[in-house]
Amino acid sequence: MPEKPDTYECTGPRLRISSRSFDQLAEFVTSKLGIKMPESKVTMIQSRLMRRIGELGLESIEEYCEHLFSSAEAEGERVHFINAITTNKTDFFREPQHFEYLTRTALPGLTGSGGAARERRIVVWSAGCSSGEEPYTLAMVLSEYAFTHPPFEFGILATDVSTKVLQMGKEGIYARQSIDPVPPELRRKYFLQGKAEAQSVRIKAALRRSVSFHRLNFMDADYCVREMFDVIFCRNVLIYFDRPTQQAVITKLCRNLKPGGYLFVSLSESLTGLDLPLVSLGSSSFRKHQE
Repeated sequence: MPEKPDTYECTGPRLRISSRSFDQLAEFVTSKLGIKMPESKVTMIQSRLMRRIGELGLESIEEYCEHLFSSAEAEGERVHFINAITTNKTDFFREPQHFEYLTRTALPGLTGSGGAARERRIVVWSAGCSSGEEPYTLAMVLSEYAFTHPPFEFGILATDVSTKVLQMGKEGIYARQSIDPVPPELRRKYFLQGKAEAQSVRIKAALRRSVSFHRLNFMDADYCVREMFDVIFCRNVLIYFDRPTQQAVITKLCRNLKPGGYLFVSLSESLTGLDLPLVSLGSSSFRKHQE
């Protein structure tokens, strides 16, 4: 195995980072967020810290590390660091088969099949919601289901560790091209689109009110979520964790999943080999054991 360099090179001296500083940052990310941070992530850390270093008027990543770990502002700065370092790629109607399964199978199974659906409020948790595309997709899907299957009500909790993306979700403002995956009839119904040349659109207020955004770190011992959920979406999250952390996170999520409730992970993720109270339904869909 080759020895680690003393300093990782980059395009300019401002973003050079010593192996000691990288190890310190990587250990912090893994211990606080559970995210694996191998040496291959050096360039990512360098690029993502550029803006924050400039905002603070600092000269280098080495200076930033002192600010992050040793200054009087260290505690507050850690929120900005987490915002900068976390990955928040998401889309409306990402992996659409999950939403199809939700409306065709899960919801009828939860509320009663056929025309005998009983009155019920369904609660859904979008865990790792990023900037809100997933919970708002859920809100559109559930609103459409409510229209065709009355009486039906729902509530959505959306959580993420990044305060930056949570604020974006609360505002519900998105680039116009980002809503391309949304069916045209749903765009007309749930988005304020303004003039054709406008570069952004906004989720309508009624739909925004159906989603509650809150900060949550998957590494917390107690998620401080008291409600029990019928459905939990936790997609494109587990890929950043090692296997023991995946086990711990899903175990804690299952504590808040009702017996018979549904859990969805990403199609690229697997729960095989984990000790969980779940039955696989295929396509990264699971149901909690009935008690």
